[in-house]
Amino acid sequence: MQNIKDKVVVITGASSGLGEATARLLAAEGAKVVLGARRAEKLEVIVKEIVDAGGIATAVTTDVKNHEEVKKLVDTAVENYGRVDVLLNNAGLMPLAPFERLQIAEWNETIDVNIKGVLNGIAAALPHMQAQKSGHIINVSSVYGHIVSQGAGVYCGTKWAVRAISEGLRQEVKPYNLRTTIISPGAVNTELLEHISQKDIQETVKKIVGEFGLSPDAFARMVAFAISQPDEVDVSEILFRPTAQPE
Repeated sequence: MQNIKDKVVVITGASSGLGEATARLLAAEGAKVVLGARRAEKLEVIVKEIVDAGGIATAVTTDVKNHEEVKKLVDTAVENYGRVDVLLNNAGLMPLAPFERLQIAEWNETIDVNIKGVLNGIAAALPHMQAQKSGHIINVSSVYGHIVSQGAGVYCGTKWAVRAISEGLRQEVKPYNLRTTIISPGAVNTELLEHISQKDIQETVKKIVGEFGLSPDAFARMVAFAISQPDEVDVSEILFRPTAQPE
């Protein structure tokens, strides 16, 4: 956990699941966390609990689909703490359905959050990190960013896109001494499953994930591992699964 203390870490999708677990872990290790999500009340509860435990945290209501709101989130980190050391682009949706069900509104929402949300985060943080000549952008993909499964084509497409965007970013930011990491989780028990509007599919996925899905803490530890490496070490990608997950 070295190299985490006093770092200023911005996290999107921080009101539950992976983002919340990561915020709590990093704050416990001495990071200053700036948390963004749409659910302001949940964010405020998390921030209060972190502060009550002796940590440093700030909440900013943020919809990652809105570039100005993401910019405000990152700018708040810089205004409050003087810099931004890490951006965790964590906000995401996982609606699953076969193409023939024509869930067009869900396709658009998933693209807006999973792809454009990541780009909005990059656009907000990159100028600050370039000026600092330091920083770390962590983007969340998925096991589904490595494989394609029936009924998950659109979600897989967005997570493959996150990996492509991240690799392009990695190549471009070398002159500024920036680090980039892709984290691709397998089955984790989070609210992401609630985004599956098709009840037959949701029930099946919940049953499967319920059998062997990991705690969000597993993801938080992967983020902490990537951040805690010495500055000359760039962890390009972490792909992890439950031991029992077959795909």
